[in-house]
Amino acid sequence: ALEMSVFCDAEVGLIVFSNKGKLFEYANDSCMERILERYERYSFAERKLVPTDHTSSGSWTLKHAKLKARLEVLQRNQKHYVGEDLELLNMKELQNLEHQLDSALKHIRSRKNQVMHESISVLQKKDKALQE
Repeated sequence: ALEMSVFCDAEVGLIVFSNKGKLFEYANDSCMERILERYERYSFAERKLVPTDHTSSGSWTLKHAKLKARLEVLQRNQKHYVGEDLELLNMKELQNLEHQLDSALKHIRSRKNQVMHESISVLQKKDKALQE
């Protein structure tokens, strides 16, 4: 996987499950979550273009495996967002997490300010109506 990433100048993510059910993963310079999210976006777009037969057992098995992997990624991300399991992250992943949290905080503050301004506006209208 490392050689492929170097030779092809590509992002590579490798997931291996042992016979005993252990999970091994490798991601070159980027984080596995970002590679999986990118894969999900592209495969979702591709599924929209090509109709598939969802009645086959293999299709459901594949869909189940993808959803399970996606759930694991989301659960891991959720733990990271609340400050858990950070020991496993490298510097680049920590910086990316910090950027995501900063961006989310900006959106939250913006929405809070918007709600407060709307509330103030409603209260000013009520005050004006009461004064009249």
